[in-house]
Amino acid sequence: MSNVQVDQPHNLGVEGAKKKLEGFAEDLKKYGMTLAWKGDEADLKGIGASGSVKVTESSVAVVVKLGMMAKAAGVKPDKLQDSIAKRLKNALETV
Repeated sequence: MSNVQVDQPHNLGVEGAKKKLEGFAEDLKKYGMTLAWKGDEADLKGIGASGSVKVTESSVAVVVKLGMMAKAAGVKPDKLQDSIAKRLKNALETV
């Protein structure tokens, strides 16, 4: 099993970051993944992958654990990490 981790700093506070992550959650749905929030943390679930999202006052940490199905489907951990980092950065940008 491969793990992918992305840490993205922000200056939005916990509630501000969680609000901005609504767009990130919509992106994840396109890939069959969902976020289930419990306070400032969320479980990340999908076919062949699981993980978590943790929001603090100054950062968001996303961890994705790729299972055998994801590997069999050709999911490459480095490309996934780059994609998550890009989408997370875009979601948390302040306007």
